[in-house]
Amino acid sequence: MNFPILTSIILLPSLGALFLLFLKNDFSNDYKSSKYISIFVTFLNFLISLYIWYLFDTSNPDFQFVEEREWLKGFVNYKIGIDGISILFILLTTFITPLCIISVINTTKERLKEFLIAILIMESLMIGAFCSLDLVIFYLFFEGGLIPMFLIIGIWGGARRVYSAFKFFLFTLFGSILMLVAIISIYWLNGTTDIVKLYELSIDSKYQNLLWLAFFSSFAVKTPMWPVHTWLPDAHVEAPTAGSVLLAAILLKMAGYGFIRFSIGLFPVASDFFTPLIYILSLIAIIYTSLVALMQEDMKKLIAYSSVAHMGFVTLGIFTNTTHGLEGSIIQMISHGLVSAALFFCVGVVYDRVHSRIISTYGGLVSMMPKYAVLFMIFTLAAVGLPGTSGFVGEFLILLGTFHDNFLVATIASIGIILAAAYMLWLYKRVIFGKLVNKELLKIKDLKNFELIILIFLAIPTLLFGFYPEPLFNTIESSIKSLLEMYNYNLSLNINN
Repeated sequence: MNFPILTSIILLPSLGALFLLFLKNDFSNDYKSSKYISIFVTFLNFLISLYIWYLFDTSNPDFQFVEEREWLKGFVNYKIGIDGISILFILLTTFITPLCIISVINTTKERLKEFLIAILIMESLMIGAFCSLDLVIFYLFFEGGLIPMFLIIGIWGGARRVYSAFKFFLFTLFGSILMLVAIISIYWLNGTTDIVKLYELSIDSKYQNLLWLAFFSSFAVKTPMWPVHTWLPDAHVEAPTAGSVLLAAILLKMAGYGFIRFSIGLFPVASDFFTPLIYILSLIAIIYTSLVALMQEDMKKLIAYSSVAHMGFVTLGIFTNTTHGLEGSIIQMISHGLVSAALFFCVGVVYDRVHSRIISTYGGLVSMMPKYAVLFMIFTLAAVGLPGTSGFVGEFLILLGTFHDNFLVATIASIGIILAAAYMLWLYKRVIFGKLVNKELLKIKDLKNFELIILIFLAIPTLLFGFYPEPLFNTIESSIKSLLEMYNYNLSLNINN
């Protein structure tokens, strides 16, 4: 189509942020107009992304809605486009962001307008990363997302917010510097940073290992993989609820998307060589962080460590280089985006009432908050991977692909499912059931209307894709098939040479 629709969904949130910036009179003391403008802009972006999904040709594995403009003459072009993989992450981003805005609808916290501006700018940057078809453009969007998240944690976070914000920023920045060096190296080797052209040219195998490690240094931190995962629990604990949701639901998925798009797509020989390393690190992440989650007393920390374990399944599935593994990883990332967002919202609900995240503070909430108990149970079971939830589909396919590639690795990874059931059900039991020891909980009220809306909106796709994942499969099937064909072709060329 002639209309630059992808540029529109990238720019629309930033234009909304710019409008808020110059909105001198907010017409009220609690920033109501800023909230409603933000909700309108993000909801409109979601509707546009749904329209793009409707127009998207699922049978075509090529990039669609491609836009290209000259930017740095002779070096970099502004080039964006989507395939069956990236469209799902764009939909996840545009779906989660308005829910984050709704979550602060009753908040009157200081500098709320600036908080909303940070979220809107962050949405633009995340969508841009998923649309990018040039390495430099991807890098700018990918790293640009660090800035609003750094501000969200550092300004609106908890007591240790400055420490957590700088730890998050420094961890992610270090790996990203190496990725930038790799991007410059790719330009000197191939004369382009255009991703589509690089797929066609293929990068010389003798350079792939070093380039793969440079990209890995960035994606491993952002995923996060063991042992560079330690920034995540601190960031989640100190971040406000909306910040935790964006971090878990979308920012982590940018790294998983990067593994698929670049590690597998650009460096197939190196990916094949380093697969045993990925298997080892993924298994440690799954087992070790699950055991650590069992020891947590803070609800946010427990869910943060569970995110590391779930993303361990994702990296495991990606590097099986099988159809089942890759499809399972993408569906698992979409599912984890929905479920982790819901779990952090659930923690935020009780924290806003009691101002404590310590698990022992609670107990017996089922009597006081029955609606909350039902919805919390749905997301707990989805995190465990119960059949009928989206979590089951992703994990089942990942294990299927892993069993096909390496029986021992799949067997060890399966233990992680048992451990996930242990720490999630243990969390649910202590918070929802048991004796009502804390008398302050007698005054606690069930879900407010806007909280109910948020959790129901997250429950619907969690259950829908659990029973009927066909729309997801149809969207990614052609792109996954094309990616694997290119991967296997390049591997065979290297073997023959």
